[in-house]
Amino acid sequence: MHDKTLSELAAALSAGEFTSRELTEHQLARIERLDGEINSFITVTPEQALTAADAADDARTKGQAGPLTGLPLAIKDLFCTEGVLTTAGSKMLGNFVSPYDATVVEKLKAAGMVSLGKTNMDEFAMGSSNENSAFGPVKNPWEVGAVPGGSSGGSAAAVAAGLAPAALGTDTGGSIRQPAAFCGITGLKPTYGRVSRYGIIAYASSLDQAGPMARTARDCALLLNAIAGPDSHDSTSVARGVPDYTEELDAPLAGLKIGLPREYFGDGLDPQVDAAVREAVKVYESLGASVREVSLPHTHYAIPAYYVIAPAEASSNLSRYDGVRFGHRCQAPADLMDLYKRSRAEGFGEEVQRRILIGTHTLSEGFFDAYYTKAQQVRRLIRQDFLDAFEEVDVLMGPASPTPAFDLGANKDPVSMYLQDIYTIAVNLAGIPGISVPAGFVGKRPVGLQILGTHFAETRLLNVAHQFQQATDWHLRRPALAEETT
Repeated sequence: MHDKTLSELAAALSAGEFTSRELTEHQLARIERLDGEINSFITVTPEQALTAADAADDARTKGQAGPLTGLPLAIKDLFCTEGVLTTAGSKMLGNFVSPYDATVVEKLKAAGMVSLGKTNMDEFAMGSSNENSAFGPVKNPWEVGAVPGGSSGGSAAAVAAGLAPAALGTDTGGSIRQPAAFCGITGLKPTYGRVSRYGIIAYASSLDQAGPMARTARDCALLLNAIAGPDSHDSTSVARGVPDYTEELDAPLAGLKIGLPREYFGDGLDPQVDAAVREAVKVYESLGASVREVSLPHTHYAIPAYYVIAPAEASSNLSRYDGVRFGHRCQAPADLMDLYKRSRAEGFGEEVQRRILIGTHTLSEGFFDAYYTKAQQVRRLIRQDFLDAFEEVDVLMGPASPTPAFDLGANKDPVSMYLQDIYTIAVNLAGIPGISVPAGFVGKRPVGLQILGTHFAETRLLNVAHQFQQATDWHLRRPALAEETT
C-alpha cells in the first residue's frame, strides 16, 4: 500500500481493496519499524489515527465519503493539533499540548483525513537542513548520511520513505520546496494568503505559508483543494474563492511561455544540477512550450533582505516565550530577569538565538531605518521583478537549490547555510506561488525543478508540474528504504 500515491490510495479505498484502518495500520507499522533510521517523526499518534480511520470507514459505508476520506498524512510539528504535543522542534515547547487545531488541520479532519503524527523540523522553522531540531536531525531516505533539507525535512523524508503518502509543511524561505527537492518529492508553496496561517506557530508572519507535500502534483492539488480558502481567524488570508485545482491538470502545454531567470544559472550552481534542470526544460519544449531568458535583476539582494526581515519578525513573534505563560521555564530563578534570561537561553537553540539577536538589533533605535526599512524597500523591488517577468512569460523555471542534498554536518558556517536558499527566498518576499518537482539525480541524490507563477496561479503551476510528471518518471523513483515491506 505504501507504494501508491494519494490519488491511487483514494481509488483503492473507493473500490474496497482495503479499509482505512488497514491502510493506517500498515503506515503505522512502517513508521515503527523504519523511522528509527531517519527520525522523521517527533510524535506518532496511533490511537487517534485508528479512531479517525474507523470513523472514515464508517462514513464510507454510509456513502458519505469525500475524495480525501480515510487517507493518512503526516503533519509538520509547527501546526497546532488539539490534544497532541506540538513542539515546533524546540525544547521551548517540549511540553506544549495544543488546546486547539490550526485551521488547515481542522479542514483536513473535516475532509476525513487521518493524521499519523507530527513530523520533525528545524526549530521554529529556522534552518535549511533539519539539523537544528531539539529532537535530533532528520536523515535523507535516499542516503542517510545526507540532510533532507529544511525546515520541513521531516515531512519530506516521511513521504519519500513511504511512511506517509502526503504531509503538510510550511514555507518561509523555501522550507517546502527545498526539502521536496532534496528528497525527490513534490512540494507546493501557495500564494501568500491562499492558505490560513491560524494555528501555525509563527516564525515570520509576512512570509510563512502552509502547503502540501506529496509524491505528485495531482496529490498536491487534492490537498490544496481541502486547505485553501479564506479564514475569519486569519486577517492575512485572502477572501477569494477556491477553484478545483484538479480540473486543469490535463490541459495541454502548447503555447506555454517559460522564462529562465539568468540569475538562477550563474556562479554557485552545481553543474550537474544545472544540466538536470536544462534537460527538464527540454521536456517542456517537446510538449509545445517555448523558452526564453528573462532577468530578475534584484535577485542578489534577496538573501540580505530576507535575513533582515525574517529575523526581525521572529524577534517579535518569539518574545512571548518568556518562561512565564507557557513553554520552558528554568529551575529556581533568582528573580524575574533571571527567569527570562535562563528560560530563553535554555529553551532556544543556537540558530534561533542567533536570529532573535539579529532581529532585535535591526529593529532597535538607530538601526530600524538603515536595515528593516531598507530591506522592505528592496522587497518591493524584488516583487516588481517577478511581476515584470510575468508580463513576458507564463511561468519561470530554475533549480530549487544550488546543490543536491549535502552531507550532515557539512555546512557549519551560517552564511553558507543561508546561501542554500538563494533560489527560493525571493518567492516568499514577493508572495508568489512556487512548486518543486523531481527532475533528476546527482549520484543517488535527487534534483528538484522549481516552477514559479504569478499570484494565485496555483492552477497553472499544478498543470505544468503534472504534465512534466506525465512525460517523465523521476517522481516514480523510490529510495531503497521506501521499497522495504512490513
